[in-house]
Amino acid sequence: MSFSLSILEISVIGVGLAILLVDLWTPAAQKRNLGYAAAAAVGIIFLGSLLMDATTPQQAFNRMFVLDNLALFFKRFFLFAAVVVLLMSVEFADRIETGIAEFYALILFALSGMMFAASSNDFILVFVSLELITVTFYVLTSFQRSRLHSLEAGVKYLILGALASAFLVYGIALIFGVANTTNFGDLMATPRVTTAKPVFLLGLLLVLAGLGFKIAAFPFQIWAPDVYQGSPAPATAFLAVGSKAAGFILLLRVLFSAVPQITVDWTQLLMVISGITILYGNLCAIPQRNLKRLLGYSSIAHAGYMLLGVAAVNSAGSSAILFYLAAYLFTLLAAFSVICVVMRGVEGDDISVVAGLHERSPLLAASLSLAMVSLAGIPPLAGFFGKFLLLKAVVESGASQPAYYVLIAVAIVGVVISLYYYLGVVRAIYWSKGTANSSRIEVSLPMRACLYACIAAMFYLGLFPDRLVNVALEAVKVLKL
Repeated sequence: MSFSLSILEISVIGVGLAILLVDLWTPAAQKRNLGYAAAAAVGIIFLGSLLMDATTPQQAFNRMFVLDNLALFFKRFFLFAAVVVLLMSVEFADRIETGIAEFYALILFALSGMMFAASSNDFILVFVSLELITVTFYVLTSFQRSRLHSLEAGVKYLILGALASAFLVYGIALIFGVANTTNFGDLMATPRVTTAKPVFLLGLLLVLAGLGFKIAAFPFQIWAPDVYQGSPAPATAFLAVGSKAAGFILLLRVLFSAVPQITVDWTQLLMVISGITILYGNLCAIPQRNLKRLLGYSSIAHAGYMLLGVAAVNSAGSSAILFYLAAYLFTLLAAFSVICVVMRGVEGDDISVVAGLHERSPLLAASLSLAMVSLAGIPPLAGFFGKFLLLKAVVESGASQPAYYVLIAVAIVGVVISLYYYLGVVRAIYWSKGTANSSRIEVSLPMRACLYACIAAMFYLGLFPDRLVNVALEAVKVLKL
């Protein structure tokens, strides 16, 4: 029974191992096509997940693993992201000198860690799943060994990631030392006198520090811009979308399944972290000329926006996070798909590379522009409605605590600031003359399909959000809000 509940994760790991084995008999010229096989296999697993029903939560592996609507929502999220990232990796294959099959396999192993994180119901599984994600990204971020920036990104991520893991495991040890359990259900049932002990609270703070690193929230965000800039584009995309979503699902599980009574007491701390993260990310993005580095600072700001939903401490806030992540998924995948194609054969990721892009490829220009507009939160795209839902959730909590209105003002200021650098990219695409190679860019059929799907999703979620909102509200019912 335990293994049947984790069939999706087992299937993904099986595909990863199969890719490594098939690579042994694949001619060098055909190795890049293994990415299509991996994407097709993950796509089949994604379709299989649509047939699963988790209305009644089920637990496995001594209650460490839980399969419910919230877990299933994020598993589907991660699977779709992995399909696009694998297709992106095929486009990027000619820039990886050796080991492209290993690159595909590492993406799949990181995917399995994210899916295990979605079902975590115990701090032990939290640590194991996070380490599976983090260790694979140590390698993925530095996979272009001939590029100094890639090696630098890998080393920085390794050092800071190891520090975050140390915080996490030490915090788990303190929690276990006081409560004598690491299971979320048991912790929620633990008497208040135990969870109020200073050692327990210190342990919980250390755990939040470790999770704060994953979502790039202040003050654990310093790694993001350098790692985003130096990593291969597909690895950066998966890190920006998958790793961040894994951090948020774990944050929701810990705060609202394990210690909901403490979370209520920490709303002011969460509000401060959210506000500072929003301002830091947006202000630091203003002078950036490197496109991937700009998206790194942007991701910090978006972590701050999603923390609004955590700070709201209500079901509307948690469901808004799920909707926002879905909107963020399609928006970022569109942006990085364009980056992956446009930067082919170009040294550097300066914004000037996309200057005059509308003349070289109208599809790429439209995709990147719509992605920037959605990230900025301009209607009628998905990013606008995601921000609206988050602010609406904070307004609902403002009736009981006026400090929430200050947080809303900070968020709005952040949105206004972001318009400058997001629309700066759009200006470069349509109103700047290209200085790089002005030849027409050919876009492969798989990448065109990905871009059309992302564009359609951005408009659909912005114009018809009701269905996803209802799915998100149903998913967060398992949380103790």
